[in-house]
Amino acid sequence: MCAGFWVGAFAAELTRTPLVVTATRDEAEAFDLPLSVHSIDLEADSISGISRSIPESLRYTPAIMVQKTGHGQGSPYIRGFTSQRTLFLIDGIRLNNSVFRDGPNQYWNTVDGYSIGRIEIVKGPGSVLYGSDALGGTVNVFSRDIQSDGWLRHMNLRYSDAENSTIGRVDVSGYLNEALAVSLGGTHKEFGDLEGGSDVGTQAKTGYDESAWDAKLVSFLANDATLTFAHFGLSQDDAWRTHKTIYGISWEGTTVGNEQARIFDQDRRLTYLQYNAPVMTGFADRMKTSVSWHEQDEERFRTKSSGSSDRQGFDVGTLGVAAEFGKDTSSGDWVWGIDYYHDTVDSFSHKLNADGSIRKSGVQGPVADDATYGTLGAYLQDGYDVTDELALVVGLRYTRSEADAKSVQDPVNGGSMSVADEWDNVSGSVRLRYYVNEAHTVQTFAGVSQGFRAPNLSDLTRLDSARSNETETPAPDLDPEYVVSYEVGAKFLHDQGSMEIAYYYTDIDGMIVRTPTGLVIDGENEVTKKNGGDGFVQGVELTARWTPYEDWEVWGVASWLDGEGETYPTSDPVAVVEPLDRLMPATGHVGVRWMRPDGGLWLAAVGSAAAKADQLSTRDQSDTQRIPPGGTPGYAVLSLRGGVRLSDASDLTVSVENVTDEDYRIHGSGLNEAGRNVVVALDVRF
Repeated sequence: MCAGFWVGAFAAELTRTPLVVTATRDEAEAFDLPLSVHSIDLEADSISGISRSIPESLRYTPAIMVQKTGHGQGSPYIRGFTSQRTLFLIDGIRLNNSVFRDGPNQYWNTVDGYSIGRIEIVKGPGSVLYGSDALGGTVNVFSRDIQSDGWLRHMNLRYSDAENSTIGRVDVSGYLNEALAVSLGGTHKEFGDLEGGSDVGTQAKTGYDESAWDAKLVSFLANDATLTFAHFGLSQDDAWRTHKTIYGISWEGTTVGNEQARIFDQDRRLTYLQYNAPVMTGFADRMKTSVSWHEQDEERFRTKSSGSSDRQGFDVGTLGVAAEFGKDTSSGDWVWGIDYYHDTVDSFSHKLNADGSIRKSGVQGPVADDATYGTLGAYLQDGYDVTDELALVVGLRYTRSEADAKSVQDPVNGGSMSVADEWDNVSGSVRLRYYVNEAHTVQTFAGVSQGFRAPNLSDLTRLDSARSNETETPAPDLDPEYVVSYEVGAKFLHDQGSMEIAYYYTDIDGMIVRTPTGLVIDGENEVTKKNGGDGFVQGVELTARWTPYEDWEVWGVASWLDGEGETYPTSDPVAVVEPLDRLMPATGHVGVRWMRPDGGLWLAAVGSAAAKADQLSTRDQSDTQRIPPGGTPGYAVLSLRGGVRLSDASDLTVSVENVTDEDYRIHGSGLNEAGRNVVVALDVRF
């Protein structure tokens, strides 16, 4: 199945047509869906040790570029959008909250990939089913299933030399009795300073530590219903943002920051209770309800070039309530539901004395203090088979968002003010799928989808440093962003392989953009936000897999995209059409894998290449600490991998990433990727 085949790892065979649920909120084969959807077996990825984080596991997916401001961060760009314009779900529950800032952030890296079983990626606007933020795409990660064949004790170990890192994971899962199953796990990661390619060498202050833990309890009730209690936590310590500091590197003409320290600590905890009843009577034949509590804490310590220090941060608590229903009828497969998320935000900002004591406290931290943000949505979607060949999926959603921030620093006089606003939206989508042949192995698809994003607390109230030499101030009067995306494509399925090609064009209306005010604050240029004008992003994606022989597989993905938008590069209130920020360059990945028929040995080679990223906005050009003059150079790297089954209960994987020790970085990142990197992973089950 080309739309969902596994390209992130090579340690196991993936079903050709995986079942996915995120695209329609109902289980369906990925090949049959009228849109681009991908599925990654992250449990197998963890066994092979290929990816160290959730963002990195997405890097072989077409139209996704994984930007990394720091080694402890990772912000995937999906069809040109990132951060608050892409939606991240954990078992269907939103990770996104109202403090997600514009541009790349580190929050996708606060989910432990070793606790996740699979990832589903749905590209394009998903606002009908998932509400605000789902403009570029929706990524849903699913925690590992509990084994049904007795107790499983499991250990993962991963060592990487260029990352100077070790990762350890232990977990246990099994059934207490026929009606109750449990899993417990913990992961610890230690990263030293990252070694770049042959010329860059050691990148100082790029290491960090991370600990994560998870627990799940599943109760099997009557009539095949389940009640699931789960808790996930993660703590990340001393993750530097080095490009802003004197420890950054100058590469291909980039500048080095002047701060002495910029260090982030992250803590995140998610607890939920989900009830799933696949068989009901009356108005629905399946339902899923959930209640969740999600906490996110962030703290940043900074020492400026002058030697003065400050500390800032925020605490966000999110209550989530959702109910989803479905019913298969003669008029189609119906899905409908309602969801509500409510953020409570506290923030702080302290200027410190030399001994670390507080000298002065600010009105707010990086976002408003004493603030709330709520989002309520209701949706309805029907998937209807018009004929045996033609299917139609139509959906509609109403969303209401409300912001209430009581403590915001006035950007004019520096005093305190409040910000409150509310927004309503109705979004729709229509998608068609047509089987070209009687065997249903060739299909074409087309769709039109609306996307919507209400301004969040970060848009309205952010008071923090932004890109190189920038300070962002609150902008209380903002309107929502809107997109309309048009997509056409074709999918081909054969016994020996599969292929998918898609073209999309996304029309952008009122994107919120940063713009200079002409003022300087503490030596940095002040920027604020306003709604820009029209824009677009378009692209072509190709995914293919071929198995010429039973034990050989060849695969490849390729992406090209382009985009422009009206923005305000100066304090002059005149809109200028420019390339979108951090446009992904033309990128491709190819791989070949051989596996012994008994599965006991496999070998693989993977090549990745990207063109020079030279379509730069004014803000890209001014981001001199991350983007070289004229753009980020292109690259081509080769990686070799292999694995052997040591016993029925253990597997060993050895990889040599970036064999030629190339110096390269992903466009917009604040550091270079690892040079020649030997990765050894051991998976033991007992």
